[in-house]
Amino acid sequence: MALLREARRRCAALPPAVWIHLVDDAAFEAQLAQLARLDAACPDRAALLARHPLFGVPCAVKDNIDIAGAPTTAACPAFAHVAAESASAVERLQAAGAVWLGKTNLDQFATGLVGTRSPYGQPASAFAADRISGGSSSGSAVAVAHGAVAFALGTDTAGSGRVPAGFNQLVGVKPTPGRIGTHGVVPACRSLDCVSIFTLSVEDGAHVLSVLEGPDPRDDYTRFVPGPAVFARSRLRLGVPREPVLDPAYAAAWQEALGRAEALGHTLVPLDFGPLHETAALLYAGPWVAERHATVQALLEASPEALDPAVRSIIEAAGGFSATDAFRAQYALKAMQRRHAALWDAADLLLVPTAPGHPRFDAVAADPIGSNSRLGTYTNFVNLLGWCALALPSGTADDGMPFGVTAIAPADHDAALADWGRRWQAAADRSAACR
Repeated sequence: MALLREARRRCAALPPAVWIHLVDDAAFEAQLAQLARLDAACPDRAALLARHPLFGVPCAVKDNIDIAGAPTTAACPAFAHVAAESASAVERLQAAGAVWLGKTNLDQFATGLVGTRSPYGQPASAFAADRISGGSSSGSAVAVAHGAVAFALGTDTAGSGRVPAGFNQLVGVKPTPGRIGTHGVVPACRSLDCVSIFTLSVEDGAHVLSVLEGPDPRDDYTRFVPGPAVFARSRLRLGVPREPVLDPAYAAAWQEALGRAEALGHTLVPLDFGPLHETAALLYAGPWVAERHATVQALLEASPEALDPAVRSIIEAAGGFSATDAFRAQYALKAMQRRHAALWDAADLLLVPTAPGHPRFDAVAADPIGSNSRLGTYTNFVNLLGWCALALPSGTADDGMPFGVTAIAPADHDAALADWGRRWQAAADRSAACR
């Protein structure tokens, strides 16, 4: 219990922009009392951890995910309400013995990859005060990167769990859509949304995923297939961008990542990512933006000023699409999904830079829409195609900031992807130790 009180103190010491709501005394003590009850009901430590595999582990939860009795704002004060029940993912965490210490800041309504679109402040990367944290799961990533909590929940529709992981030297688990139930999550694009996980290690991320995954009877989009535990071969074909989009500061780190992949025995397969970028364009340039509108329509009509200007401009674009446009886009996506499935005949995994670069706050302020769009270069297409992904630390860029890569696998290969990611992280750690 003393360790949890110390973790709570560390959370309170973080920059205020990390949090929207810190656990209050009553909720914290109630969780400690529940831990005592769980402990008393088990005959020994082994039995306790078998029944409650996250017993006493401190965590944070993005503030578009409900926790019973706590406010949910989605970073919009006018939307704030106290949740009557917890999200399915939170219920599973609590049943496993995890202890939530705060609800984290985010790009409003999870609309953004920058982490700057919030009235509650703009978290910075844990590595530089002038660099964005990435978003939309900004506070969740920063809380883990500072060591205040062992893991944090985010969400990821277009890269919101992967980009901030990359900018904060974290592992970001982006499961196959439907693998973790999203009941109790404020929708961004309900048909595409995923609960994501931030940790320091792949092993920890896989452990939390094992607790959260499974069918959710309260989520109409739930879809759980266990999938393979490992890839069929140890040496994989890694599909990589033939012409990568990268800032100069990332170029050497990317080449180092490719060299590490080859040193692990994998074969690099250069691919044309143009068709994948065409698919990605559907997410914000197509009628899927209407899913965001469906969540906030009443608020937008009653109080448009309550929304962040950039978020409002994105969501208001939904009015330009008709039902006919939506069906045409669905037809186009279905054709793309079928065409891109053939990609897995040439590659076992895709390996990409998590983001093309790491902008400073002033660059995002000067071009909020363009900066955000560029960050989604290697993330926006993944959920549209139903794939899973794992963001991984991969050394340091020329400017001293963290560099990250993301491995992308077919649907339901989450466990196999985690197995591969453990090997990658072990090799990266050995490389860092030799420097």
